[in-house]
Amino acid sequence: MRDVQWIYSHEVVARPQSQQPTARIPAPTSAMQTCGPLLFAACRRRGRPSPADAVCRCLVIHLSARHDGTARRGGSVAATTKPSRLAASPTLPRVPIPTRTRSRMHLHQLKPGEAASLPRHLLEAHVVALVRRCCPGLLALRAAHARLIRLRLPRLTAAFALSKLLASSSSCGAAPSYARNLFDQIPEPTAFCYNSLIRALSSAAGAAPAADTVLVYRRMLRAGSPLPNTFTLAFALKACSIVPALGEGRQLHSQAFRRGLEPSPYVQTGLLNLYAKCEEVALARTVFDGMVGDKNYAAWSAMIGGYSRVGMVNEALGLFREMQAADVNPDEVTMVSVISACAKAGALDLGRWVHAFIDRKGITVDLELSTALIDMYAKCGLIERAKGVFDAMAERDTKAWSAMIVGLAIHGLVEDALKLFSRMLELKVRPNNVTFIGVLSACAHSGLVNEGRRYWSTMQELGIKPSMENYGCMVDLFCRSSLLDEAYSFVTGMAIPPNSVIWRTLLVASKNSNRFDIVQSASKKLLELEPCNPENYVLLSNLYASNSQWDRVSYMRKKMKENNVNVVAGCSSIEINGYLHKFVVSDDSHPEIKEIRLLLREIADRVVRAGHKPWTAAVLHDVGEEEKEVALCEHSERHGSWLPALTGNATTMSTVGVYSTARQIFR
Repeated sequence: MRDVQWIYSHEVVARPQSQQPTARIPAPTSAMQTCGPLLFAACRRRGRPSPADAVCRCLVIHLSARHDGTARRGGSVAATTKPSRLAASPTLPRVPIPTRTRSRMHLHQLKPGEAASLPRHLLEAHVVALVRRCCPGLLALRAAHARLIRLRLPRLTAAFALSKLLASSSSCGAAPSYARNLFDQIPEPTAFCYNSLIRALSSAAGAAPAADTVLVYRRMLRAGSPLPNTFTLAFALKACSIVPALGEGRQLHSQAFRRGLEPSPYVQTGLLNLYAKCEEVALARTVFDGMVGDKNYAAWSAMIGGYSRVGMVNEALGLFREMQAADVNPDEVTMVSVISACAKAGALDLGRWVHAFIDRKGITVDLELSTALIDMYAKCGLIERAKGVFDAMAERDTKAWSAMIVGLAIHGLVEDALKLFSRMLELKVRPNNVTFIGVLSACAHSGLVNEGRRYWSTMQELGIKPSMENYGCMVDLFCRSSLLDEAYSFVTGMAIPPNSVIWRTLLVASKNSNRFDIVQSASKKLLELEPCNPENYVLLSNLYASNSQWDRVSYMRKKMKENNVNVVAGCSSIEINGYLHKFVVSDDSHPEIKEIRLLLREIADRVVRAGHKPWTAAVLHDVGEEEKEVALCEHSERHGSWLPALTGNATTMSTVGVYSTARQIFR
């Protein structure tokens, strides 16, 4: 302890030369050079240096006089910038304070009125440090804004501070009005300010971002300076793709072409995302093919997602193979798009291969990808595999629970679906509209009317606003239980106008129960809502044909010609050996169609010779019996069902899944 006191007095109190010790203090060791900053950091954390702390401070500075001690000097200053009762030694040499340390010092000690006396670069460093500390909290951002106002910064520094606050408002989830107020206070906004405002508006929820960003872009053009750059268009296109807003996006595309900014990879990726989300796959593919240089994984993912969104499964999977050939590693977003494409087409074998590819490449299976796998396996008929993916999830969000409940409801596992919903509520996971679609669908398929009413009340108690699909599930529940009067009252009392699907459900149920009073009302509403939809005319025509009202059938066909309505031919598809085969009514393009027809006619002859008769009542056309028998063999679903037997793949396929545009069949 005596040695420590001597070192302290030697460094702080000036002694006569005769009293100084003759022994030389050794040069600083590597341990002292390494531990010096750590000692000062510990002093700074305690906030009040002790005499031993001062000893460490003086010793390190003295021993480091001939060495590069910038970090240690900065550390010593930082250790004494907080309130302390220990004064600095007058005998210590004056050392320069690093800028980073001064910024931290001003961050704690700068007072209103002192800002004008400091250099601009120090003030800007203080602003950057202050704004960086508050992200990503909105309350902290507002607190930083208030502190900067109290400091009464100079004009140029104030504009710099507002631009930094504006840039942080998008990541903090600030309201668009707050971002606009910040922007309006900047006297001469730069391109960075415009870009930050557009980015903040694009982060806002709702349908407003597209229109608002276009208005900001036009305001930028009217100002004349600064001119839009690639980031301006990229942020604006991102806002248009959120809604999505195709009209505003086309205007921005023309601006990019006029200003020569179209070749930019940021702009091209934004255009690709916009057209893909707007289901304009032809335009998206044009942008994709015209991209300069190597395409990144974001461009590949956007194009694959666009194909998947419109049901072009073969194109999506083919592009995924091209992505692998180009040696571009996919990410989770890419795999979600590929899995969704497999789910929409019922490509079970491809879905399994993609799942194995994910495991082989070590791609992170996050919540969204796990949910996509659950949805794919459920729609392709492997509900047990969907359960396996769900049970293997370390954490589950509302989307994962909803996908599993909907999958169980699709497969008729009503009890399991309702038990899983009860378990979801026990774990305090808040359901959403999709969750109740699965629950109400399960009740409808099993005729649980009272339970369906109870779950409908539960949804309202939770404050969940019913969607059109939720209303449709309740109408389906009443119609399946032959409660047509209650169904009609429910439809007419909906909080939102019912769509064509609800009226179509009510129409079919009323026709099956011979409630022609409801049939007339529902058919009238249906044609008012969608006068050019061919499905409505086909449905009404089949309804009249089932009752042999051929005059009304002729009237419906006449109305179709008057309104230029063309019937879309039915399509069925089946996956064999990784390839999706499509069959369309009255289409002979498939290479095996002739052999399939011969096989079906041979089977029909055997069935007739065995004493069975074809059910020609299912053919709702005013034609002879022989033509009806031929029409039964021409159904696209039959063509798809017998293709595996013709090609010799029936014995190797555990499940033959035929996917029709009208329904989904598992055999």
